[in-house]
Amino acid sequence: MPATKSNCILAQDAGAIARAADVIRAGGTVAVPTETVYGLAARADRDDAVAAIYRAKGRPDFNPLIVHVADLAAAERLAVFDATARALVGAFWPGPMTLVVPRRDEAGLSAAVCAGLPTVALRCPAHPVMRALIAATHLPLAAPSANRSGGVSPTSAAHVVASLGDRADLILDGGLCARGIESTIVAIRPHGGWTLLRPGPIDHDAIVAVLGAGNEVAAHSGIEAPGQLASHYAPGKPVRLDALAPEPDEFMIGFGAIMGAISLSSSGDLAQAASRLYACLHAAAAAMQPRIAIAPVPDKGLGLAINDRLRRAAA
Repeated sequence: MPATKSNCILAQDAGAIARAADVIRAGGTVAVPTETVYGLAARADRDDAVAAIYRAKGRPDFNPLIVHVADLAAAERLAVFDATARALVGAFWPGPMTLVVPRRDEAGLSAAVCAGLPTVALRCPAHPVMRALIAATHLPLAAPSANRSGGVSPTSAAHVVASLGDRADLILDGGLCARGIESTIVAIRPHGGWTLLRPGPIDHDAIVAVLGAGNEVAAHSGIEAPGQLASHYAPGKPVRLDALAPEPDEFMIGFGAIMGAISLSSSGDLAQAASRLYACLHAAAAAMQPRIAIAPVPDKGLGLAINDRLRRAAA
């Protein structure tokens, strides 16, 4: 359903990208679709622009942001890429893969983007609207999910309107996001090591197929990247996981043979479940029932990423 706020325009409208690029260059924020979720974009090289993201989202400033770039050449102007990072870029860029890599001293990024860390999270998105906006601005764009901090991520412009309203200077309505959950995040460690920080559309097995399993190392303590807070993606109601049937006061989200008021995927398709996850949580948040029950989802493949989001939503 198209959004209706006055700050929302169709991405297909003539001049929409040019108008959005003007907002970005002036230091404003633009909600823009990616293949994962809608992001709230601002230029990553200005403190005031990045502060506008934190202010609109109510985001804690210790939580770093992902910076979106056009290609590897643009990424290498901001950070150091070793052979491990280059292998992942070759396999998964453009696409839903974020790399946490050592930031260059001369990167020129706002300090708030990296939340005081010596690393930066970089992604080259595949969505044509986001790519067009990056090309039009000629800037790296910081773009966390376009919703209030800790809430359910948006996969449509209507979700952005419901969560942020006029706190986004402009919303580009590009329809529904195809993947439906945030990017996979991999931290690049010294000497060829790597750590999966956040599961996502590109699963662990796909990464191992490129890098091998020998150099995988455990995660560090503390926040290194977005999506690592214990409570996140929350619908604002108590959530009960692995439910086989709803209680009288629960809105049921089904999966596979377990039916509900709405289903992640009645056929048990994990890709469909991922693409519908946040839409189902938004529907549950808007329902009259005060609690939410969610059917079990297999904890394998893409199900690992789905269950990661569900556990944080229930925390």
